[in-house]
Amino acid sequence: MLKVVCFGEALVDLLSDRVAGNASTGSAESGVEQFRKFPGGAPANAAVAVAKLGGEAYFAGMLGEDLFGRFLFDALRSEGVKTDYVRFTNEAKTALAFVSLDESGERSFEFYRPPAADLCFRPEHFHQDTFSGQGILHLCSNSLTDGEIAATTLQAAKTAQAQGWLVSVDVNLRHNLWPAGSASRGRVLELVALADIVKMSREERDFLTNGKDFHSQLLQQRPQLLLVTDGPQPLQWISAVGQGTVVPPRTDTVDTTAAGDAFIGGLIYQLAQQRVTPTELSGWLHTEIFQQALHFACACGAHAASKAGAFPSLPNQQSLNAFLSARSHHA
Repeated sequence: MLKVVCFGEALVDLLSDRVAGNASTGSAESGVEQFRKFPGGAPANAAVAVAKLGGEAYFAGMLGEDLFGRFLFDALRSEGVKTDYVRFTNEAKTALAFVSLDESGERSFEFYRPPAADLCFRPEHFHQDTFSGQGILHLCSNSLTDGEIAATTLQAAKTAQAQGWLVSVDVNLRHNLWPAGSASRGRVLELVALADIVKMSREERDFLTNGKDFHSQLLQQRPQLLLVTDGPQPLQWISAVGQGTVVPPRTDTVDTTAAGDAFIGGLIYQLAQQRVTPTELSGWLHTEIFQQALHFACACGAHAASKAGAFPSLPNQQSLNAFLSARSHHA
């Protein structure tokens, strides 16, 4: 099993009770919206997804020396994530995200960031053993929103590369986190170009597209596998050796907050379990095992969409098997 390090933000999701089913009868009748706290943040979610499935997952990032920071630290540890690479700071508070849901479980976010503790992480804060041995580094674009944390993120990708690690990037755009109100296409593409595996939604792909040959342009750089998600619609995968689609399991969507993180976490778990390195990735993409890994990852994403919250919605092997069994009985 390869070591997996997920770097970036951990934050507290304050999830609305209006659609997610967390409202008490009293609050629903009074019409007062209430918010329940859940641990979250895309890289943290991915680390938990890997850990709950049985992988060796570490989270690397900065938390505030505050109530919410300790809440996140304890939540990561309780889910089996190794916290050796977590740092704390008094320079800023832990980030918060208020999450409201519509009838289909789709989210809208209101972030309390910046300032935030996760933006304070610098290259010198990486533990000396972070990139030891063989492993997989997973990154997201929310650690690009500020110049210094962006430089730290890009340096982490380059360091992992130099150590022979596989680098995974989830584009995961949150435009309202960026100072201009829209993500920097150039900065995101700079990180994407350092990845072996790139995950993006259809909308994110369309935002980044700088020409009709976008996929081929990326594949001429470092990326070897592009994954384009579209909610419950078929997943599209593109590589230099071919392309195809995978239909996710059907589910009753409750909350999509961590569905994408569950998907990429499921795929990273498969890669770690099979000890796939950057030099072996292109060969792995030819195999039936790769197709099985994509189906497994899609099932993880569907499982997460069927439950409220981030960490609580991520599957372990037992809950994933139960979820798939229930789907087969309803088919």
